[in-house]
Amino acid sequence: MMEPIARWFKWLSSTHGLNYSVFFDNYDQTLFLKGLQTTIFLSLACIFLSIMVGLIGAWLQGSRLRAARIGTAMFVQFFRNTPPLVQLAFFYYAVSSLLPTLTDQFGAQAPIINNLGWAIISFSLFAGAFNIEIFRSGIEAVPTAMTEAAESLGYTRFQIYRIVVVPIAFRICLPSLGNNLVNLVKTTTLAYAIGVPELLYASAQIWSEAMNVREMMVLLLITYVALVAVLVGLMQRWERSLRIPGYIA
Repeated sequence: MMEPIARWFKWLSSTHGLNYSVFFDNYDQTLFLKGLQTTIFLSLACIFLSIMVGLIGAWLQGSRLRAARIGTAMFVQFFRNTPPLVQLAFFYYAVSSLLPTLTDQFGAQAPIINNLGWAIISFSLFAGAFNIEIFRSGIEAVPTAMTEAAESLGYTRFQIYRIVVVPIAFRICLPSLGNNLVNLVKTTTLAYAIGVPELLYASAQIWSEAMNVREMMVLLLITYVALVAVLVGLMQRWERSLRIPGYIA
């Protein structure tokens, strides 16, 4: 199945100079697929963690403790008002240097958290700060009559938040959440700056050796369009499955 495709791209390269080596060169193909795998893993990990950060932060914004509310507000302002690339560099170069190191199997000193780990932490906190505000807007849109009814039934604040508020708020804020998660997937390309072997990093390695920058940039753009299209499709399907007829259009 793949052999005719490889032969066609090899012919395209030899006759028209369009060198899409990832389709016929095993080394380039493996490098590109590993980069794609890393990008998908990085995106999924950041999506999950950023949603958790958003839910916890939105919960703390409604806390009775003033310190929790102020701390959450400071967190949101810090990550919303600074560039994600600066945040990534701050965690990787500044915070990482303050942590102890471990001795690896070769006797060298290795950091506790590698570059991929710092990329996940940085991007999750960055997107999580926006998710906090997204979830807050959804929570504030939940009718107070529902929370008052839950209180009259003896539910605790956490039970009201988990059983009543979050399911309804999710339905309300899913379109905004989807936009933020799409931006998060695109932001993962910044991991290139600290040497994470994601899709852009792998593509740069390929074009530096095969001298096919134009072809790799076209392939890179198409790949990201496909990745984002899959995410948008899943979010739209999720939104339809959670729709309440007669309550949310």
